[in-house]
Amino acid sequence: MTITLDLDASTSDAPTRRSLSNLSLAVAKCKKILVVTGAGISCSCGIPDFRSSDGLYALVKQQYPDVVLKGRDLFDASLFRDATSTAVFYTFISQLKKSIDSASPSPTHRFIKTLDSKRKLLRSYTQNIDGLEERAGLVGTASQEVKSTGKGKSKIKTKEVRNVQLHGDIHRVRCTFCSADFPCSQEHIDTFLSGAPPECPECAARSTARVARSARALKVGTLRPAIVLYDEPHPLGDDIGTIQTADIARKPDMLIIMGTSLKVHGFKKLVKDFARTVHECAPSCSASGGSPLKKNAKSFAGKVIFVNKTAPGSEWDGIIDYHVVGETDRWCEKVIEDWKKARPSDWEVQKTLVATGESATGGSFHVAKEITNTVGAKAKAGGQGAKRKNDRKRENVPLPEDDIFDITLPLPEAPPSPSKRPQSRCHYNDVETSPSKKSREGATAAREPVHFEERGLLFGNTTNAKSRPASMDDDFDLGANMAVTKGAKKGTSRTRTAKMQVEVVLEPRRKGTAV
Repeated sequence: MTITLDLDASTSDAPTRRSLSNLSLAVAKCKKILVVTGAGISCSCGIPDFRSSDGLYALVKQQYPDVVLKGRDLFDASLFRDATSTAVFYTFISQLKKSIDSASPSPTHRFIKTLDSKRKLLRSYTQNIDGLEERAGLVGTASQEVKSTGKGKSKIKTKEVRNVQLHGDIHRVRCTFCSADFPCSQEHIDTFLSGAPPECPECAARSTARVARSARALKVGTLRPAIVLYDEPHPLGDDIGTIQTADIARKPDMLIIMGTSLKVHGFKKLVKDFARTVHECAPSCSASGGSPLKKNAKSFAGKVIFVNKTAPGSEWDGIIDYHVVGETDRWCEKVIEDWKKARPSDWEVQKTLVATGESATGGSFHVAKEITNTVGAKAKAGGQGAKRKNDRKRENVPLPEDDIFDITLPLPEAPPSPSKRPQSRCHYNDVETSPSKKSREGATAAREPVHFEERGLLFGNTTNAKSRPASMDDDFDLGANMAVTKGAKKGTSRTRTAKMQVEVVLEPRRKGTAV
């Protein structure tokens, strides 16, 4: 059963006010939130609606009074079968593109970006073609930043997509023949306003090159807005299916639906799949605080919230848990306000200062980046924090030059390491020494000197000659056998003369013997 909460009644009805506050706190506590949006979130951005007296349908009717087209027919793929309906479509799109270019993101768009900055947004899915989510800071599937240049089947880098554009982007045009896409320029808008499509430059270049080689010319396609019409396949359908499967596998803990009537068949199936996954991952009554009648912030986790002025149909009973009646901008602003009151630590800003200038002469600091939501953040190795490393890089970007302010402070010089400290900076003078050095010097002074005994040559007892005076420098001295007398005092020695002498006997040379 769907519970209805009216924003207008929150000022007078205490239970409604309490339930809305618990919803806000649940948004602040959930960590994997899926957001699905429709055209209702862009009504406050300055984009005119379709059906009012000064809406886009009325402007088209003034230019083509004889054409009878319903609103849905302007977004049906069958309009390209007729030249008149195609001209009406191009005129309508040119008027819509001018209105979107002058619009700016609403508080709802900024709220979705805030969820992404606080690392609570799992993914955003939108039916809108205005591209205001990307202008608010969410990278979409039509962005050039996520275009894949590899040889694989994937056309985009799915891990870097933060906003899935289910119906394309009006800010780009696509060739009907070769599927090449280009940014929508003012030249394209002027051509669309006349009711005629421009030619594809790539097809024209290939055809011209073949004609220059005396070959047959190729067909040249025309450009159309890169939006997905009814009964038309999405060019990135396989990649969007991959993203949807990955998000379901990550077990989201909340689904927020805003500004849509839930009438498109494919969109309804997407929402139902997400809602089923959120309910399966909902905490039990024991984990949410015991009694199911007691409503707290944990009891709202694993819920599906629908924010729109009109109520959902009966087919959504049991799928949508809470229907918040009111404008999406009002509800988003209330959630942010309650979030700041309940959890102010999530909104603390940490500024990183970077030193500039010379350390010797003094320098200054300037703010390089600001990091929000620093309290309570837990880094999980190999988990969601590691996967969103590129998002953090994207968040902590340097501030513009206008926001940088200087704090002029002297830069202290870093003290040197004790092992590399110069002698002039030592805190001991020439007389005083450190305790460790004193202990080493004292041990050296107390130790007795070592006297080595004088020894002769290896064969001193039998072959050493008698010791000779030191004055006979020109003789070949074999050395004397020096020994220490037994019983002599330590440190004294005397020489002992060898008793045997070496005699050399030379035989007389015989005559006639050759030398």
